[in-house]
Amino acid sequence: METKKEFVFADEKPFKQCHASTVLALSDGEVLTAYFAGTREKNPDVAIWLSRRSREGSWSAPAVAADEADIAHWNPVLFQAPDTGHIWLFYKVGHEIPEWFTRYIVSKDGGHTWSEPAELVPGDIGGRGPVRNKPIVLRSGRWLAPASLETKTDWDAFVDISDDGGRTWRERAVPLDRGQLKGKGIIQPTLWEDAAGVHMLLRSTEGFVYRSGSADNGESWTEAHAIDLPNNNSGIDLAAAGDGRLYLVMNPVRGDWAARTPLVLQQSEDGGRTWREVLVLEDEPGEYSYPAIIADGGTLHLTYTWRRERIVYWRIDLGR
Repeated sequence: METKKEFVFADEKPFKQCHASTVLALSDGEVLTAYFAGTREKNPDVAIWLSRRSREGSWSAPAVAADEADIAHWNPVLFQAPDTGHIWLFYKVGHEIPEWFTRYIVSKDGGHTWSEPAELVPGDIGGRGPVRNKPIVLRSGRWLAPASLETKTDWDAFVDISDDGGRTWRERAVPLDRGQLKGKGIIQPTLWEDAAGVHMLLRSTEGFVYRSGSADNGESWTEAHAIDLPNNNSGIDLAAAGDGRLYLVMNPVRGDWAARTPLVLQQSEDGGRTWREVLVLEDEPGEYSYPAIIADGGTLHLTYTWRRERIVYWRIDLGR
């Protein structure tokens, strides 16, 4: 395993804080990452920003990709449509999380120019489509977006399904036994598909990662349950490599709103039943959180928040 760690931008940046990155590898060798940034999370000046890594390894200066006046932007998600090659950038807009809604913009030229913002689901309140992690495309061609709702009292996960290339969406709930909960629940799924079906791991308030599965392409889901992986009530993300191995980025810390350090890469070779740590990404004091990871052939690309001040990018060559 060969690794390379980079900061996407240096101390000189046009915003005070940044968070919640997403990453996409392009066929020409370039890499895109988007994130929200501004004075601080939830401030009306927070916009969606974009940076590009060239084939030679240099990063472009941060540039605004989406910014509606006087309202906070949140949680961008990059996704490339397999049929057209168009790049979608989903993001949330809203003053408070329970009332946010989902916008998207589309690029037909590799992320250099973008369409005008559009609402993903007309009349949406609470957030449809991907909430933080990337959609996946099933072998059937169906798009599945990992989604969740956050109210003041309850957190619930669901998937949004599109069978027409993202034009329309319908939601399918993930069952949860609330009688067993100490906290609000589960949010921010990360998805993968294998021969046994579709699976998700989820962030929770319960001190553990939760899991659910579907045997019918996302139409119905098993009751979400805790597994033997700690969770600090912070984001996780997973990538499925082509050889069946899974790679999960997470803070291996147990507790509701527990520390967001260290940040590690875990590997599973048995469909997510057992995991082992293969790389420590960060272990100093501070916040290292909200990772995003994708697999591109024998290469992993991942990004995450570094102390709310920068975005870190890792390229990991798996050596096979």
